[in-house]
Amino acid sequence: MNRRAQYAFMVLMIGSIASFQGVVGDARAQVLNMTCSSQNENNRTLFVPNFISLMETISDLMRQFGFGTAVSGSGPDANYGLAQCYGDLSLLDCPLCYAEARTVLPQCYPYNGGRVFLDGCFMRSANYSFYDEYLGPTDMVLCGNASHKGSNFQASARQAVSHAVASALGNRGYGKASVAVSGTNETAHVLVDCWRSLNQSSCQACFDNASAAMLRCLPWSEGRALYTGCFMRYSNIDFINKEPSNGISRGTIIIIVISAVSSLVVLAVIVAIGVYIRKRRYIQKKRGSNDAEKWVKVLRDSNLNFKYSTVEKATGSFNEANKLGQGGFGTVYKGALPDGREIAVKRLFYNNRHRAADFYNEVNIISSVEHKNLVRLLGCSCSGPESLLIYEFLPNKSLDHFIFDPSRGKELTWEKRYQIIIGTVEGLVYLHENPTNKIIHRDIKASNILLDLKFRAKIADFGLARSFEEDKSHISTAIAGTLGYMAPEYLANGQLTDKADVYSFGVLLLEIITGKQNNRSKDTDYSDSIIAVVSFRQSLFL
Repeated sequence: MNRRAQYAFMVLMIGSIASFQGVVGDARAQVLNMTCSSQNENNRTLFVPNFISLMETISDLMRQFGFGTAVSGSGPDANYGLAQCYGDLSLLDCPLCYAEARTVLPQCYPYNGGRVFLDGCFMRSANYSFYDEYLGPTDMVLCGNASHKGSNFQASARQAVSHAVASALGNRGYGKASVAVSGTNETAHVLVDCWRSLNQSSCQACFDNASAAMLRCLPWSEGRALYTGCFMRYSNIDFINKEPSNGISRGTIIIIVISAVSSLVVLAVIVAIGVYIRKRRYIQKKRGSNDAEKWVKVLRDSNLNFKYSTVEKATGSFNEANKLGQGGFGTVYKGALPDGREIAVKRLFYNNRHRAADFYNEVNIISSVEHKNLVRLLGCSCSGPESLLIYEFLPNKSLDHFIFDPSRGKELTWEKRYQIIIGTVEGLVYLHENPTNKIIHRDIKASNILLDLKFRAKIADFGLARSFEEDKSHISTAIAGTLGYMAPEYLANGQLTDKADVYSFGVLLLEIITGKQNNRSKDTDYSDSIIAVVSFRQSLFL
């Protein structure tokens, strides 16, 4: 299947997904609530790999114990994580719930942490040690609205909560209870669970506060308490999993054997990849300084070079009034050259030899390609106090200014959206079928699709792009991109192919059609987010 056919097939598949109403799944993997930190990550190049490493470590612990804590990195870029399945989930069901949690939690990015409650498990990450916390400002209760229950049910629910809490304090924080409702055929079912990182007194305090708040849900037939250190639920429906039978079944033995063998194979592969990457980085580091010096001379002597003073004057000394936006690598300003041409200037965050490769990479790649759906690079400045890239100015800014804004979005008719989709496809096809070298963008998203005066799409921001020779099926690089748009296969093993751009385009396509943002803010309801659709595919891989 050629590249155009792949994109056409994706467009058809998105149409099918858009008409799909939902899939009935396991209720215990249902997302109840997600809360994100209010602070952004410190350094993306460190934060993302640390977070991915954290999830992998906890994933192994969850398969073995149903609970795990881990730390990845240090300083402001450290990631502390905790995950736990509630006590009634078996070690076969627990990884399924965790797979959903680890798909959802990255949507807090670029915030530096968050927590997600599911009906069967909990996961939290932050840039500090929170393992002793049991109460917090985000603690909440969710009350069911199926029906009101009488005083007999309410009395049974209170009694069941008391029994479950008492049981939990002597059972590693997990307890359950079922109390029959007198005069009816109903039963009040309760499950409580405290995180295993807490001591008994902290669990008791969390249970006391959570139960007092949750029981205010009565007379509703269901209630949940989502607290910093514990989870609690009551219901008139028996939602609690049955106790597993004693002994180990043949199926369990097979699963254990397969898991052990798989772990050994994965470990061997990781070691081999680690040795290869370390050797490759050493060679590249040795070669990098020479390449940087060469590029400095080439750029200074080329017609791409602008005097720093010219660009500074064009932007009004980078006046805040001329600021167009800010991305992962720099701030963009509007400017006007002496000849009247309007320009967009990217003022990069770095200006040292360590990061010079990113600058020269973008200049080299974008100056070597020319297409109506790619932003045109006019030049650069590498001789002043900071590195600058000068592009053509596009008056309508980026696509995200329109599709995620209810009022501006009205300007994008379906015909315009279709043309933007087609323009993006044609730009990607040109990059992927470049006659000299295939080019993988690696960061396709709405903010990197710029719009000209007629709303024609132009792909921008080649800072993460990588080119590779035709005879290579894939290359191994440091994982880079934007969480939520990165293919799960790429996140899992770091192997980069042009299919990574195809996946990112698919997410962008969903956003254009629905107007919902994949990397949602912390205030957006999960069920109303486009990631609710995307996460189904991600969970198959993660």
